[in-house]
Amino acid sequence: MNYLILVFWVVSLFLSTSFIAWYIRKYKKSDVIIAVYVVYITLSQILAAKIAVFWLWTAPAAVIIFPFTFQLTDTMNEHFGQKETHKMIFIAFITQILMVIFIWFGNSLEPVVWWEFDNEQWKGIFELSIGITAASWISFLLTENLDAWLYQKIKKWTKGKMLWVRSVLSDIPMLALDSVIFVTLAFGVFSSDPNWAMVPTIILGQLLTKWFFGVLDTPFMYLDRFIVNYKKEIKKKPLENES
Repeated sequence: MNYLILVFWVVSLFLSTSFIAWYIRKYKKSDVIIAVYVVYITLSQILAAKIAVFWLWTAPAAVIIFPFTFQLTDTMNEHFGQKETHKMIFIAFITQILMVIFIWFGNSLEPVVWWEFDNEQWKGIFELSIGITAASWISFLLTENLDAWLYQKIKKWTKGKMLWVRSVLSDIPMLALDSVIFVTLAFGVFSSDPNWAMVPTIILGQLLTKWFFGVLDTPFMYLDRFIVNYKKEIKKKPLENES
């Protein structure tokens, strides 16, 4: 994996976290979290079909986005509660159904003769596999909702203290569960040509990569809290912050 990509990944996470936290502090609304979350979920579904090289192992390219999505569920949970987090997940799921429908519409249209892009190449890029799409939806609905539930449970157990504990202990097991479910279904159960021998290798690659990025994004939860609470005097609607 190109280390320059890793640098850009950290920078993009910094910019995303800073903008979202600033928006929450200024407007006391969650709509920006939902908007960015939908974009990330959409990108992850498209990138899930590509198997990429990460250092000494391989994994679907979408793993670089999953820590972003789990961080956003944690952010929503932290400031607006579990109920709003489940609502956001449901909204994102509906958008994914619409995305698949409109990609199918677009691929079904006959291109004009002077269009320079090869139509079969276009379909190869944007025609989503039914198996991968189904696996993505199943793993998404299960793990994202479980993550929202577990985050709140840990927050109550720790009495709102130790932000890093609830961030890590909710994300790490859910990232692992997501890997097991998605890879088993997408490249095994739902695949037209399953390669069961490769399934454990792909799962391991996903686990290592997701855990690495998942732990790496934990400090950004503190950045979010710092920005949101930076000017307490402007707060008119207190958010759900830890003591």
